Amino acid sequence: MSNATTAATIRPEEAAHFGKLAAEWWDPKGSSAMLHKLNPVRLAFLREAIDSHFDADPKTLRPLAGKRALDVGCGAGLLAEPLARMGAAVTAVDAAEENIAAAQAHAAGSGLAIDYRHGELAALGLGPFDLVTSMEVIEHVADKAAFIAGLVATVAADGLLVLSTPNRTAASRLLLVGAAETVGMVPKGTHHWEDFITPLELSDLLAEAGFAMGNPKGISWSPLKGLHLSDDLSLNYIVTAVRT
Repeated sequence: MSNATTAATIRPEEAAHFGKLAAEWWDPKGSSAMLHKLNPVRLAFLREAIDSHFDADPKTLRPLAGKRALDVGCGAGLLAEPLARMGAAVTAVDAAEENIAAAQAHAAGSGLAIDYRHGELAALGLGPFDLVTSMEVIEHVADKAAFIAGLVATVAADGLLVLSTPNRTAASRLLLVGAAETVGMVPKGTHHWEDFITPLELSDLLAEAGFAMGNPKGISWSPLKGLHLSDDLSLNYIVTAVRT
């Protein structure tokens, strides 16, 4: 939900917004509660993508052993830590210094060696990585093309890129921006509907950067299932991309 990108795309107000949430990031009942509910769904998609792309054994607990992973816009490490537990040597970047401090403290307490970095992705000179993830970030940047260019520059020749983001639809405006922020499921000011990106727009940006986008999977909600993967892309979607 935070953003760490190239110099042309960081919005200081976005970094400040998410930095203020750093102290509660790991509280499943705090301001990041929705991320805690969303993370298992993203991880289910990610694990299947990892197994498929790297031909990993679905039964192994460490499918990323011997591989390097980068999480961009990592917040306080909700995704970076599971990547480390899957065996990856993880680097994680965020624009909010408060988030990085919280992430470092939590990783230390969990006995995980994660290389957390604060600053502009392009200025850090990172890469190449076998796996690059950026979840709920692109909707927070000013220049999406520059952001994608910064991401793909860190992906190894045979690497995998995974992104998730809200779709720009009437449903997402009503539910993700209107209802969710009104009832407090998401902190006020988190989402700006006009900055959401459609799957077609994302596919075009990736194509311009030399990457082919896979078939997106929707992240939906229902009273019976809660948040879950589905074919409904109207609220949020997650997708892979590889170099062409």
